[in-house]
Amino acid sequence: MTIRTVVWGENVHEQTSQIVADIYPRGMHAAIADTLQGDDISATTATLQEPEHGLPEDRLAQTDVLIWWGHAAHGDVADEVVERVATHVHAGMGLILLHSAHFAKIFKRLMGTPCNLTWREAGERERLWVTTRNHPIAAGLPDHFELEQEEMYGEPFGVPEPLETVFISWFQGGEVFRSGLTYKRGAGNVFYFRPGHETYPTYHDPNVQTVLRNAVRWAHNPAPRVIGVNEAPNVPADQALEPLEARGPRLHRDGEEGFR
Repeated sequence: MTIRTVVWGENVHEQTSQIVADIYPRGMHAAIADTLQGDDISATTATLQEPEHGLPEDRLAQTDVLIWWGHAAHGDVADEVVERVATHVHAGMGLILLHSAHFAKIFKRLMGTPCNLTWREAGERERLWVTTRNHPIAAGLPDHFELEQEEMYGEPFGVPEPLETVFISWFQGGEVFRSGLTYKRGAGNVFYFRPGHETYPTYHDPNVQTVLRNAVRWAHNPAPRVIGVNEAPNVPADQALEPLEARGPRLHRDGEEGFR
């Protein structure tokens, strides 16, 4: 089975910074998609600038895993697209959020927390430690690997307690950060992966590329997409599984929608 993956990129820094354009001539989204392309993964791209940000309903319905990179234009992402993506995650689509996507609308929507952190842009060394050796996302990695230059993210990280912490980072300035976190939202698998500052060649690193490929395979839910994840039906008493006689006062008629 081929995992149908869409790499969503904000595609702003690539257009406004020559430094970023030199590192990723076709954009970070294209570089990530090229990394993923293989026998079991089919990767295409979408960007902020496309109609509906490249994520119309019919495309999301055919997407097994969505990867999200954002930074400078979180506020430009349409709320209706965010809700559309959230619905598909709850229904079973995998979601992987990279680097500054910790402040993306979709991540904050799914986490329900501020997702804030400390940070510093000083090109310092990052050492990522594998904290769960047998986790599928860490398959094929050493116990730790280093990125010579990265932006520092530091604790506290304002996210809910994850299901699993796959990576913890140490930075040259002394800070640490939970850099690889898994969550379950409805039927969807969610993974946040910290590295990927745009002015450094992070997505050309072989270990980072291994993480991304592993994460796509982990996030993929092969089960059919859940239907009606936002529905809250009012089941009449005469349709209960066991014989039931309705009694007492009530606000709603049989089948009437409830308050939201």
